[in-house]
Amino acid sequence: MRRPSTKAVLLGVLLVALVLAGVVSRFASGSPDGLSKVSQDHGFAGSERTHDSVFGGYGSVSGVIGVLVVLALAGGLAYLARRRRSRDERP
Repeated sequence: MRRPSTKAVLLGVLLVALVLAGVVSRFASGSPDGLSKVSQDHGFAGSERTHDSVFGGYGSVSGVIGVLVVLALAGGLAYLARRRRSRDERP
């Protein structure tokens, strides 16, 4: 049995992560999270200030961009670590 290439595995991981971030996030609970629930229970939920952001709150676009940013950072760090290790191994 032939092993899949590294590129095929990475592409598969990227595809699964993007589908989870973009599609499955649409089915997330609409109930308030922990901090929102506490602020409602203690009566100061209406005193929050909203902060404008490029993509709004949590959502599909934010999830996809988050996945891409994390993978880019992880890939960049892996590249730098690999490059440094190969440089250190030269005579």
